[in-house]
Amino acid sequence: MGLMDTIVATAEAARTSDVHIAAGLPVRFRVDGQLTDMDDHILTAPECEAIARDAAGDAYDAIANMGELDMAGTYAGHVRCRLNIYQSMRSVCLAIRLLSNKIPELSSLGLPPVVQEFPNYNKGIVLVTGETGSGKSTTLASILNTINLTKHDHIITLEDPIEYIYQPKLCSIDQREIGRDTVSYAEGLRAILREDPDVILIGEMRDLDTIETALTAAETGHLVFGTLHTQSAADSIDRLVDVFPEGRQRQIRLQLSMVLRAVLSQQLLPRASGTGRAAACEVMIVNPAIRNLIREGKTPQIENTLATTAELGSITMDNMLVQMVRSRVISRQTALEAARDPEYLKRLVR
Repeated sequence: MGLMDTIVATAEAARTSDVHIAAGLPVRFRVDGQLTDMDDHILTAPECEAIARDAAGDAYDAIANMGELDMAGTYAGHVRCRLNIYQSMRSVCLAIRLLSNKIPELSSLGLPPVVQEFPNYNKGIVLVTGETGSGKSTTLASILNTINLTKHDHIITLEDPIEYIYQPKLCSIDQREIGRDTVSYAEGLRAILREDPDVILIGEMRDLDTIETALTAAETGHLVFGTLHTQSAADSIDRLVDVFPEGRQRQIRLQLSMVLRAVLSQQLLPRASGTGRAAACEVMIVNPAIRNLIREGKTPQIENTLATTAELGSITMDNMLVQMVRSRVISRQTALEAARDPEYLKRLVR
């Protein structure tokens, strides 16, 4: 068993989500959100390079030109991982995300009930947002796999790198990796529109060309899923619009108001039991009132609208946190630290 295989096998046994490898430190595991040392051995720079070479194989030499390398692979026989290999202070470091071998059922993720409806949509844009490590990839994989098991569609994904591997059931599924199967998100997405897709997953909507083409795809009858590193529904809309020059933003708001179906913003919080983490979510289901706010650029008013449209399945992050404290999923202190308006939370959770 190679160096990388040994580390990954140990990490899997310890219920690790991420592994950090850097010279001058032990191998560190992130378990339930906290970093802990694998053992007391301090890694040297040559040892870190040896682990990176073992992990990357022939792709390792690309680091010399680019300074970092994104990739995914399977280690310890069966554990799929997403890796970023990078240089820091002239030493090679690794950040490794362990992925589940099995795509979980959507109903098992503890998400708001309305998320179960997302696979039933037939067109429009659905955004899943949150910081790195908030579970976006797992949520999207569960949604796409539900479509795979229930509909006869053509699914195409654009990922950097490919994380979960889908086994086609009722659907035909093509997974394309940036840098290997296509040059960029924008180029890959333009090509996808000529490949007869029903459902498109965009790993990250990060630039003007990608966002513009995604809007066009949704307008022409496709169901588009995308991710953003934003913390709320309102932030997500502003992020998409602000990518464009000021002279085009009104047009983009109009387009977005017509095709956006839902935004799910999530964060993972430590459970009150002390073991594992739970997803806290904000959900915005787009209705005529929200479409109007998007068109008029009144995104600060969206949160108030979410609080009054609970019958559609919408919920603000703070109200979700209140529910989680009352049901004893998370502690009051955890909720206060994660809340957008801690004073609001204090009034509702004594």
